[in-house]
Amino acid sequence: MGLLEGLEGFGVTFRKLFEDRVTTEYPEVKRPKPERLHGRHVLNRYEDGMEKCIGCELCAGVCPAKCIYVRGADNPPDDPVSPGERYGYIYEINYLRCIHCDLCVEACPTQAITESKLFEFSFTNRQDAIYTKDELVVRDDGMPQHLPWEDWRPGEDEHTSAWMRATSPSGSAAYVGEVAWSGELGYGIRAPEKGQTADVDPVSSLDAPAADPHTGGH
Repeated sequence: MGLLEGLEGFGVTFRKLFEDRVTTEYPEVKRPKPERLHGRHVLNRYEDGMEKCIGCELCAGVCPAKCIYVRGADNPPDDPVSPGERYGYIYEINYLRCIHCDLCVEACPTQAITESKLFEFSFTNRQDAIYTKDELVVRDDGMPQHLPWEDWRPGEDEHTSAWMRATSPSGSAAYVGEVAWSGELGYGIRAPEKGQTADVDPVSSLDAPAADPHTGGH
């Protein structure tokens, strides 16, 4: 390489000094996250405060990483935890194994488990990486639990598993954007995502009759 070619290379570098910066000052500033980002899981409640999980263990059965451990128990007749006969007595997710594929969300018949946008969380020991039911179930106001090693920012609890609310039931495009899921404590009926068609209004379907609160609309 000759002297002229070398100077041309330095010229490219020099011109960059006067261009607009594209660097994000992370972690003080974060780039916007896509609606369908798969992050940390939450276990949801119905709007009346009852837990959505019925302890069916379908999420654990479908998990390819075998990171979910669930055990169901019969609901106490005098103080039921969920609307069904059973509830999730034990629920654990090992985040050292989880690949955030969202198959657990797809398998859940009651929309009990969804994924938030939070993915910035780290652990100082292996035990902290195993989230228990006490850490996964949303609080009494419907908000996710905020653990010391998690970096939650405003909006990261919105649009949980949004792809699920954009998928057409039975593959029929006529149902894209139609509400077919139950409300959540603190959020009510979440808005559907616009979906696979450009002419679907993500707000209009909220005027439709709400799904049955304890059946998930099925």
